[in-house]
Amino acid sequence: MNSKISEKDKKDWEHFLQNKEKLPVKDKAVNLKNKILIKSLDLHGYSLDEANKQVDSFIRKNFADGASKLIIVTGKGLHSQNEKNPYISKNLSILKHSVPEFIQNNKYLMKMITKITEAEIKDGGSGAIYVYLKKNT
Repeated sequence: MNSKISEKDKKDWEHFLQNKEKLPVKDKAVNLKNKILIKSLDLHGYSLDEANKQVDSFIRKNFADGASKLIIVTGKGLHSQNEKNPYISKNLSILKHSVPEFIQNNKYLMKMITKITEAEIKDGGSGAIYVYLKKNT
């Protein structure tokens, strides 16, 4: 290793010290590019129709805003009153089942989505889903 500093390096160093311009922080720029925007929606207490409307507008708004991951909490259907009505399917009208089906059957929404999976336990487990959005270009 050369321990001598050249005249050019000395001049460059002096110029740097006198210059008021700040160096860009590369770490911050990288973190902003790789930042994952996560939003969540809790559907507890909503009827099937209300939940579908909320989900539709939630996905559209967050796609436009550049979110990359959505957490939609549907609940597990444990407190559903559907068992009292013989004309309602005990499974399909529970939001846990019907919300993902609603999303998958909506071609417009599916154009914004890369995949839908069950959430991890920390985010609601089987009572929630992750919706991964495409990049809005």
